[in-house]
Amino acid sequence: AQVANVGFPIAVSIYLLVRVEAKIESLTASIYELAKVIEGIKN
Repeated sequence: AQVANVGFPIAVSIYLLVRVEAKIESLTASIYELAKVIEGIKN
């Protein structure tokens, strides 16, 4: 029972960290593209 009390939250935390990291990388790429578009509009 003690292993389940500790192991499950750890597994959920790792899963969420991996998911959030992927989304952050996607957002970073989108922001970079947006910055290039805005720079193109300025010029």
